[in-house]
Amino acid sequence: MSDLAKLPEVNPDVPNAARMYDYFLGGSHNFAADRAAADKTEAVLPWVRQAVHANREFLARAVRFCLAEGVDQFLDLGSGIPTVGNVHEVARAIEPNARVAYVDNEPVTVASAAALLADDPLSTITAADMRDPQAVFNAPGVRDLLDLSRPVGLLTVAVLHFVPDDEDPWQIVRDYRADLVPGSFHALSHATADFDPEEAAATEAIYRRTANPIHSRTAGSIAQLLDGTDLVEPGLVDARLWRAPEDTDPAAQRRGFIAGIGRIREP
Repeated sequence: MSDLAKLPEVNPDVPNAARMYDYFLGGSHNFAADRAAADKTEAVLPWVRQAVHANREFLARAVRFCLAEGVDQFLDLGSGIPTVGNVHEVARAIEPNARVAYVDNEPVTVASAAALLADDPLSTITAADMRDPQAVFNAPGVRDLLDLSRPVGLLTVAVLHFVPDDEDPWQIVRDYRADLVPGSFHALSHATADFDPEEAAATEAIYRRTANPIHSRTAGSIAQLLDGTDLVEPGLVDARLWRAPEDTDPAAQRRGFIAGIGRIREP
């Protein structure tokens, strides 16, 4: 379920963050320009692939956490291509009737997702800009799939750092949460420059030459994205360490993403 007519034409010569992310994960939905930009990123961040995989593992743990709390429907903003390890696959392993509404505005991502989800009545892909919450909520793939009278898992995983300060990502997420009932959860991960400012600056320079400039933020600014929610233990931490398996070595953490989950409370 997607409206491909809303999407711009694909320019394979301009790198795109969603396709670069797909490449870092070992996917095939990317072009030469994406791979070249990703390789440049890896040259300045040798651990970037591990960080991206750690972020994907956080996503899976976040989904399983929501399911354990009784939340079985998800709104995944800036979802990327829903291939191995994505939300509906993780959720259905626990709850076969879990519903997942994916939202993205990258043409290759949406077209690929539409093909992958064509025979799945409980998952949709919506072509929309996540910066417009009402357009997202009014889209048939979201409106007709999710029951907003029940709790929802709102997922903003590795996406809000593509929204610049002057577009107010803090207000955007407040607007989403305002339409969700108490007991819903907001899971996020976000790029930070706190630990490696020089490497982060070099990475931002590379992404400025793509369709999706990246805006790393401090842990304090990221924490404000969850203001008004009840932060779930262990709070905001390196994505690799959020409720990680007991045998995870804290010294081996990757420094690219901070992650956490907030429970939406009564207004």
